[in-house]
Amino acid sequence: MRRLRIGIAGLGTVGGGVAKLLLSRGEELSARAGCVLELAAVSARDRSKRRGADLSRVAWHDDPVSLAHAGLDAVVELIGGEEGPARALVEAALKSGKSVVSANKALLATHGAKLAALAEANGAALKFEAAAAGGIPIVKALRESLIAYGIVAVRGILNGTCNYILTEMDKTGRAFEDVLKEAQAKGYAEADPTLDLGGGDTAHKLALLSSLAFGVAPDLAHMTVKGITEISAEDIGFARELGYRIKLLGVARATAQGIDQRVEPAMVKAGTPLADVEGAFNAVVADAGEAGPFFFEGRGAGEAPTASAVIADIVDIARGAAGPAFGRPAASLKPLSPPPPDSRRSAFYLRFKVFDVPGVLAEIAGTLAESGVSIESMIQRGRSPGEAVSIVMITHECAQTGLARALNAIARSDKVVSAPCMIPMEAG
Repeated sequence: MRRLRIGIAGLGTVGGGVAKLLLSRGEELSARAGCVLELAAVSARDRSKRRGADLSRVAWHDDPVSLAHAGLDAVVELIGGEEGPARALVEAALKSGKSVVSANKALLATHGAKLAALAEANGAALKFEAAAAGGIPIVKALRESLIAYGIVAVRGILNGTCNYILTEMDKTGRAFEDVLKEAQAKGYAEADPTLDLGGGDTAHKLALLSSLAFGVAPDLAHMTVKGITEISAEDIGFARELGYRIKLLGVARATAQGIDQRVEPAMVKAGTPLADVEGAFNAVVADAGEAGPFFFEGRGAGEAPTASAVIADIVDIARGAAGPAFGRPAASLKPLSPPPPDSRRSAFYLRFKVFDVPGVLAEIAGTLAESGVSIESMIQRGRSPGEAVSIVMITHECAQTGLARALNAIARSDKVVSAPCMIPMEAG
């Protein structure tokens, strides 16, 4: 039986998990692949660290880039980072005709189109199932399974850290900072969680999903990105009272005016699939036109689900499944054309912190009406005159640009305590 000689660069949580699977379940995986899957080489910074697998018979390389010239058939890049040794290794491996499996969403979101072209030019495969949503097989679905009618939209919860924090805030009523500390203590959040909480991690993944869905080059430049750091326990409580859940969503939609890409907190109707995704799970809804919507849910991070996705790509390579990385030849990937900023329309949740004095509600409503914004429902609770109170409104569908102008005007009022909160309403 022929062999696929594999090298792994990066032996952290995921890399160690892949190595363990290849060594402990190699016979069964080889039977599935139709060839012997041989872990032939590895590279990591610390040779002395325990990896949970016996690597004594596996060649060790101190320089990960050297794996590109080590007589391998496929390289698994699990180093991370959009530049540095990760990029150098992937480029060198593809140039030498070696297939590459990567879980590196930052690298692929930034350089994916160029790497896809490099793979095609050298007869190599570039696979990245683990880069988009952990163990959820969404890359294969968008690239192969849902192509008949085209994709209209892709929406998803793509970051487990954010979903865990929002879920715990919803369940317990605790403040964002308190739940974040708990998430860090449990290992759900990094010591520096900026990339997760600011929406950057979700943005990287959304860029890949957009490319697969719409045949465009991965594009981070034309994407609105907002994280969850400004979501308060009060907003969570009002959302529940109104029958919604707040989720950080990555949304890419094909519109008549271009591809709209957004990462932002959204109000999702309770009882719908996305609203019911809890904890550190990820989920994606792919709207495949006449074929209908498809819902995918699973663990978005961690050793087992991510290693499982990496192994699936290795098996595909062993079976000879190459094909374009993003489902179309790299040369045919179009530049993403976004819709004009003033074309976006939605219903919105609005929260105003105001002094409870006569005329404040009339002033807010009047300013909104001047911008063409009408109110569908409202919650107002009074307190002692002069004290701060929250007013919550749900708008009818309106233009976001007009609403933003109205909110800027309202924020300048001496009756308003702080900047208004605005969260779009999104179907689940």
